[in-house]
Amino acid sequence: MIEYVLLVEVFVTLFVIMDPVGTVPIFLSLTAGRSKETARRAAWQAVAVSFLVITLFALFGRQIFHYLHISLPALQCAGGLLLLLVALELLTGNEQEQTASGDANIALVPLGTPLLAGPGAIVATMLFVQEIDSWSTGIAVSLGIIAVHLALWLAMRYSLPILRLIREGGVLLVTRIAGLLLSAIAVQLVADAVRAFIAGEG
Repeated sequence: MIEYVLLVEVFVTLFVIMDPVGTVPIFLSLTAGRSKETARRAAWQAVAVSFLVITLFALFGRQIFHYLHISLPALQCAGGLLLLLVALELLTGNEQEQTASGDANIALVPLGTPLLAGPGAIVATMLFVQEIDSWSTGIAVSLGIIAVHLALWLAMRYSLPILRLIREGGVLLVTRIAGLLLSAIAVQLVADAVRAFIAGEG
């Protein structure tokens, strides 16, 4: 018997953190100028990378952090700095360099991680894994993670008609807005990490 309450809790929590709808403008910005096939491939590759990273940390996260002596705030700060670099490229118009560097680049970084499989999603998943005490709870957590990644893929996959509709001028506007939003997310991640470091020292 599947624990449906836990399944819904996992799905809703990760949905809010990973934000499939909010990912759409960033995905449109990073795939602008690419062929439809390339953009579709980037969508499923990014989701696959995110799922792999989330699964890896769900199974071995605590052991990895302990072995490498990495704290959760350190991971959060690193993810924020990486996203900030991407945001600055979007805001200054240097995202075309990413476009020229191949689809695997954006599918792995920043889409797959840290945008989708970021510090918040990793930590939330690790906490849900701690609640697993039977096959039913294990299946519920697994299905919740799978469902969120399916939602992420659908959001990016069906954002491509939007890309064709808004044309070049709209893409430029979306790119700047995405850069602004991404920079705010990045600064918030770094600020939360600094606050956690200070609280830990206190």
